[in-house]
This record gives sequence, C-alpha cells and structure tokens, in this order.
Amino acid sequence: MRFYKVVLIICLLLVPSLISAGEYAGGVQAKVILKTGTTGNGDPIAYLRTEQPEITAMTVDISPGAETGWHSHSVPVYAYVLSGSLTVNIEGNIARQFKAGDVIIEVVNTRHNGINMGSVPVKLIVFYTGAKDIPNVLKTAAP
Repeated sequence: MRFYKVVLIICLLLVPSLISAGEYAGGVQAKVILKTGTTGNGDPIAYLRTEQPEITAMTVDISPGAETGWHSHSVPVYAYVLSGSLTVNIEGNIARQFKAGDVIIEVVNTRHNGINMGSVPVKLIVFYTGAKDIPNVLKTAAP
C-alpha cells in the first residue's frame, strides 16, 4: 500500500509539468522570461479598470545618446528589449538597466526617463494596456 502512495505522489508532482509542457502543439517551445507581481520600483501591479479598454502595441527605437525625456504612465506598460542597453532613471533615485532579452515592467504614475548610453540603438516592443481617450504617455518635469 505504501508503494502506491509513493507512486501517486510522484504522479501528482509530475502532472503540473506535463500540463505546462503540453499547453501548445508539438514543435512549439515556450519559455517564461519574467514572472512578477511588481513594477520597476517595487510597487504592486495594478490593472486599469475601464469600460473602454484599449491595447496599443508599438515599437520604440532610441538612438545612441538619446533619451525619452521625463514622463509617466497612468496605464500599465510592458516592454521587451530587442537590442541595445537602456538605463531607466526612476523618481526616488532609482536606476535600472535593461539589455536585449529583458522585460521591462514600467512604473505607473511615477516619473521616469529612459536613456541609451550605449553605442547601438535600443529597440523595444512596447505594450500599453490602457483605455480609449486616456493618453499612454504623459510628459513631465524632472523630479
């Protein structure tokens, strides 16, 4: 009887990994790049509540030496760094570095500025999870 309990426990432990691996058809590989519940400054992620949701997906290119300028977002924003290296200065004397392959969970309602201090362009794919008639980016003064 003890043997069957051990087998059952092993099977139960394996089931989640089998389900996870089997979410897609054969020939598809999926890899989690980042899984988090917080933004770049450690605040909890909060989703926008709206009657008119609107997703904006776009590419952003930042030339060497260029910067975004100080700005904030009132909507959740997520980015994937395709190439280059980006320094993000966040209100409160926080600085974060992101390189190709990194995911950026942007701060919400907090001023920040992205700077390309490298010698190659920074290329990002950015997803704004906003709402109709709510701006994705708000220009601000430096803190």
